[in-house]
Amino acid sequence: MCGITGAHGGGWEGAEQALGLLRHRGPDGEVVTPFANGYLGHTRLAIVDVAGGQQPMPDDTGKRWLICNGEIYNHPLLREKYSAYAFKTHSDSEDILAAYHQCGADVMRQLEGMYAFAIRDGEDLLLARDPLGIKPLYFGRSNSTLYFASEIKALQDQVDAPEEFPAGHVYTSRQGMRRYYDLEAAARRQSEPDRRVTPADVRAQLEEAIISHLMSDVPLGVFLSGGLDSSIIAAVVAREQPNVHSFSVGMAESRDLVYAREVARHIGTTHHEEIYTEQMMIDALPDVIYYLESFDPALVRSAVANYFLARLARRYVKVILSGEGADELYSGYSYLKRFKTPAELEQELLEITAELHNRNLQRLDRMTMAHGLEGRVPFLDRRFVEFSFTVPIELKLYGADQTEKWILRKAFEDLLPYEVVWRPKEKFAEGAGSAHVFVRLADRTITDEVFAQEAALALEETGHTIRSKEELYYYRVFRRFFKASTVPLVGFSRSL
Repeated sequence: MCGITGAHGGGWEGAEQALGLLRHRGPDGEVVTPFANGYLGHTRLAIVDVAGGQQPMPDDTGKRWLICNGEIYNHPLLREKYSAYAFKTHSDSEDILAAYHQCGADVMRQLEGMYAFAIRDGEDLLLARDPLGIKPLYFGRSNSTLYFASEIKALQDQVDAPEEFPAGHVYTSRQGMRRYYDLEAAARRQSEPDRRVTPADVRAQLEEAIISHLMSDVPLGVFLSGGLDSSIIAAVVAREQPNVHSFSVGMAESRDLVYAREVARHIGTTHHEEIYTEQMMIDALPDVIYYLESFDPALVRSAVANYFLARLARRYVKVILSGEGADELYSGYSYLKRFKTPAELEQELLEITAELHNRNLQRLDRMTMAHGLEGRVPFLDRRFVEFSFTVPIELKLYGADQTEKWILRKAFEDLLPYEVVWRPKEKFAEGAGSAHVFVRLADRTITDEVFAQEAALALEETGHTIRSKEELYYYRVFRRFFKASTVPLVGFSRSL
């Protein structure tokens, strides 16, 4: 996992500054390679081939160069498939170069993983982002130069209006932008309405995804909130790697801490927890919003807890597995019970899964990378995502009570305590006990008159409507770090 930045069509002025703003993403190395018409920059978090995987990385001819932020989970299979390529390292990122030799701009179709990468091929540039946008990428133009980077903060001094590089897309300097992956189309192709999907099928598919995500040459652990999703992942990882480290945080009254302890005892992890206070939350908020690059209230609330969780985990491990994606794939949110027909619900699940890159995935990426920690999301393995859309809706919301994620619970009920398997869904901030801290603080410190004035100014300046005092509280902090032109990049959740 890393931070990447670069330019194509101009010089390399500003490269060192841009790379410095991404140093938290890659504390193990920092290199800028200049070219006649641009540069590639890379900050490295060394996970696979710690000694030999430095980037920017040339191919075996020295004519093509790669920078990548991500992990390629089918790395061993690609090594076999492209064995004629003269590999110089054991890094999974080099497999991208080997596949590019054969496939050119269709290289992404060979990859299973999470990634945002750039390849310089002579004077040409290729940029690509993984199918669901698990890893971030932004870009923009200034005069004739195209700039790109892993985070907004590294671009806003180079371009006036950064844009998000869309998930599942590839750009080449010769052919422009095109989509190579469409989640809805892929899900429709996989649909088999006459086939019976059983809990055993779900378990087998998810276990395969989780095991594939264990690839690492450095210590690996699991986030463990005590909810269903993280507990499933922790249980499978603990079976594969006994005494794996697990991590949980919350306020003193947190329900998550209680359930996480119970799961950790049950599956045998080496468990760590941290209790944080309201004052710790207030003190951390500027850092959280700076790294998060958002002022969406629902996102900020959960990001604060995630910030403390990532900080705790980084003391012991360098890679973490997390449960993002399960609620979107298996109908975990209570509002989903409002949909009247299976077709309507299925469409909503597709849409909220496709939007994850602006929501929970952004939170996970930014809060883990703020501490030089790699976050992985097995539920969002492309193959498991597509399989999950073959599961009938009736098995996700099951029975008269519409039990959410029913088939997922049934698939793993023998691995976990009963009360954890059938625990109702709670948002991360609610389970951690911190959901209403900033709501109360904003109500105490922002009068109705001040809210009306500042919300009107924000609307005039950015075109964005501030919807609550809590949001205004976060927006004030956001604008200390980011220009008004970056506000359109801030995605907002449906749950506010």
